[in-house]
Amino acid sequence: MSRNALYMAIGALAVIVVVLAVYAYQQATKPKGIELKIDDSGISIQQN
Repeated sequence: MSRNALYMAIGALAVIVVVLAVYAYQQATKPKGIELKIDDSGISIQQN
């Protein structure tokens, strides 16, 4: 395996780890309860 391919693989793994960490943080800090959203398409209510 060439050195450039090794760097690319390590970089891809680092990006995946960062994306998963951000996703996990967003899910952990999501408020519990009901979400009320009012926009151009109308009103939507979702339970979290």
